Amino acid sequence: MDIIPLDTSNRRQVNQFLNLPFHIYRDIPQWVPPLEPEARRMLDRKRHPFYRHSQAAFFLARREARPVGRLALLDNRRYNDFNHERTAFFYLFECEDDREAALGLFEAGLAWARARGLNRVSGPRGFTVFDGLGLLVKGFEHRPAFGLPYNPPYYVPLVEAAGFSPAGELVSGYLPAGMQFPEKIHQLSQLAQKRRGLRVARYRKRRHLRALVPKLQALYNASLGGTSGNVPLTDDEVQTLAGQLLWFADARLIKIVMKGDEPVGFLFAYPDISAAVQRTKGRLLPFGWIDLLLEMRRTRWININGAGIVEQYRGLGGTAILFSEMYKSVTEAGRFDHADLVQIGVENDRMQREMRDFGIDFYKAHRLYQRTL
Repeated sequence: MDIIPLDTSNRRQVNQFLNLPFHIYRDIPQWVPPLEPEARRMLDRKRHPFYRHSQAAFFLARREARPVGRLALLDNRRYNDFNHERTAFFYLFECEDDREAALGLFEAGLAWARARGLNRVSGPRGFTVFDGLGLLVKGFEHRPAFGLPYNPPYYVPLVEAAGFSPAGELVSGYLPAGMQFPEKIHQLSQLAQKRRGLRVARYRKRRHLRALVPKLQALYNASLGGTSGNVPLTDDEVQTLAGQLLWFADARLIKIVMKGDEPVGFLFAYPDISAAVQRTKGRLLPFGWIDLLLEMRRTRWININGAGIVEQYRGLGGTAILFSEMYKSVTEAGRFDHADLVQIGVENDRMQREMRDFGIDFYKAHRLYQRTL
């Protein structure tokens, strides 16, 4: 068994790195592969905007020349500057149930992080704020929402054997379309909008959303006030992410809370295209993109995977506005039977209690890990 640093200019090695999950999950029907162009872009140091400010290293474990594991380590300089840390992230960990391979991968990755002067490793955590977080620790029987991590249960002991300790969890909730939110939530939403001079903007065309991208970038960055563990979006990153997200967005499911002409809050929801991604194995060409576009119209699942409001409106009815709009996104279209509310931090006890009172079942959990160097 050997551990090799991946040469991202070597097409054969890159293909081995990208193809390994298809071997590991070949008998696991819940797994959803990543979109092939996006997975490949992560290893492209010339095209991915991450590499304009930060660095990454990739490692491949091979036993008798056969790939059995992989790992990425990220040195996100903008994250560390913003949070005053020296943290590396581990990401893209996939491995057979092979403790020697897993330990070898982490040993190589931790050595890379130490050599860069970093003093902590956390993860799984990806290149952008829209990459799903953590190892799945609950809900293995369910298909993940599109873009969220899925892994076999044995990944947990492999990661913990490498010296990592739990460092927080995120939960995802299930909402049936027939669920009723208390009428009080909708009344509070209307009252807050009237008192604070707010309104909820709705859209029908993707081009209208694209025109909002610069303001949404400013809104997202402003919504980080008073938080930690986040990083503002750069211009390059937001344009790349906008292109990816708007490609399969339904503009009617995107809600923006406005104060005059300025956005102060947002709720992002998307039709879940996971079933089509499974069928196409993540490939868009030659005809996979057609299946994905059709799935956007026929899926009965919706993913609610982004909500926030600027700090000055939190606790002033802003949360009620987001809850009310969340309910409307699921029910008004009349085409969704199921909704996934993805990845809420368990430290947000109040929000979770309120959602449980509404009947939301937190049926999946992802755990973050960390260790010091």
